Amino acid sequence: MPASSESRIHAAHLTEMDPATLYAVMRLRVDVFVVEQECPYPELDGRDLEPDALMMWAEVNGAVAAHVRLLCDGEDRRIGRVATDRAHRGRGLAAALIRDAMRRAEGRTIRLDAQAHLEHWYAGFGFAVDGPPFLEDGIPHVPMIAR
Repeated sequence: MPASSESRIHAAHLTEMDPATLYAVMRLRVDVFVVEQECPYPELDGRDLEPDALMMWAEVNGAVAAHVRLLCDGEDRRIGRVATDRAHRGRGLAAALIRDAMRRAEGRTIRLDAQAHLEHWYAGFGFAVDGPPFLEDGIPHVPMIAR
């Protein structure tokens, strides 16, 4: 299902973000990755502070509902921190953010480390497995690439 008409997609570098929006993005990431997935790890990894890091989020009725981070890894781009608030899942918000991140990657190779159960979802955007599966914080992942 496409993102609803009440949703809006945004993108900004960390230094350009309103503090309340930045807090909402970070809270969403912690709620999904640390609390919901029961995976205590340092969510704030320092990469958000990189000058080229792009924070992307979807708002529904003015509240942050989904997030994606787009990083520069040399000549390649890296998508990560894909998270959707439980109340907004299944509405196409993460898909809209992935498509926008891919557009912003400007024809460069894009990499991501997908949770293994989402491999087929990412394949729908043109990603293919690019290496052996691995465990990250106890969760099975697969490296994927889109060119």
